[in-house]
Amino acid sequence: MRYLLDTTVLIDQARGSAGAPELIAALFGDPNDLLTCDIVVAEALSGGTDREIEIMRALVRSIEYVATHPDAAGWAGESRRRLGRTGLRGLGDAIIAGVAWHADAVIVTRNARDFEALGVRVLAYG
Repeated sequence: MRYLLDTTVLIDQARGSAGAPELIAALFGDPNDLLTCDIVVAEALSGGTDREIEIMRALVRSIEYVATHPDAAGWAGESRRRLGRTGLRGLGDAIIAGVAWHADAVIVTRNARDFEALGVRVLAYG
């Protein structure tokens, strides 16, 4: 299975909260493709203690980084337009969803509602 880890996973892993350490262990314990993308990395590394940043960087280095493909960006924009921009917290979430759509991946997140309106697959935790 392909999973795209949302920002919440990286932050919760760094803080040891919301069940993220157990979830990460389970995802790494099975033969999964674990992905992250530019938006997730930028969001995650924009805050936190030095120790939390170190943990998040280590997690990012241990999974596959996927750049936002133009088709994923286009899908994100079309989805926001279709929803009238009211169904999402922001453009960042739409782009994360677009990357997951393009990579045929399930988004792993504590904020399932942010992505479900877009029709992408979600694995919620916490």
